[in-house]
Amino acid sequence: MSGRRDGKTAFPSTAHAPQSNTSPPASAERETLLYFVRHAHSVYEHGRELERGLSPSGEAEARALCARLSSEGIEQYISSPYRRAIDTIRPLAEAAGRRIDIHPDLRERLVSGSQDLGPEGFQEAKRRCYADLDYRPPGGESSREAQMRAVSVIRGLLHAYPGGRIAIGTHGDILTLMLGAFDERYGYSFWQSLTMPDAYRAHFVGERLVEVKKIQYESPIFSDKKG
Repeated sequence: MSGRRDGKTAFPSTAHAPQSNTSPPASAERETLLYFVRHAHSVYEHGRELERGLSPSGEAEARALCARLSSEGIEQYISSPYRRAIDTIRPLAEAAGRRIDIHPDLRERLVSGSQDLGPEGFQEAKRRCYADLDYRPPGGESSREAQMRAVSVIRGLLHAYPGGRIAIGTHGDILTLMLGAFDERYGYSFWQSLTMPDAYRAHFVGERLVEVKKIQYESPIFSDKKG
């Protein structure tokens, strides 16, 4: 499901996270950049979360976004196991001659099981999940459960590649939950503002998030810049 398609958002494009009173050891004080790349457009097919790929317009948008990211000096490429997330960062990884490492715990959070909730039911389930992090929709996963598994991957990456630049192929919901673990301002309204694709550069010092900036790029489909 998509957020707004005009590239405009009420959420600040650059956000500075609150400072922590607890300082990590000096050895952990490395500056690391994580590039969270929300997948490009994919035609929704209920029950085919793992295998559905990008639409033709999504492929074009992914190539344009990857062209913009090619100057960022990204060294590592990580993704959700879902094909649409992998395919969105694939042009970037292939141009760099790097493989994409798959982390199952970066998969999107499901809000339903075998039942298709429809657009209105889907939105209502999302609202409830963000209002109560422990609410688990029937057949789905609570926000807290999804957040904990995904953030464990992020912390592992920060420890494995301190000082690095890492692209992460991801999804709107799990992206919001990951950022929300470090800064509670990232919630339902932020999720609504996301486009397909979308990209954010998150600046970490050790495990402390200090800044998030939306990355603009030239869309081949829409006349305005998108992120």
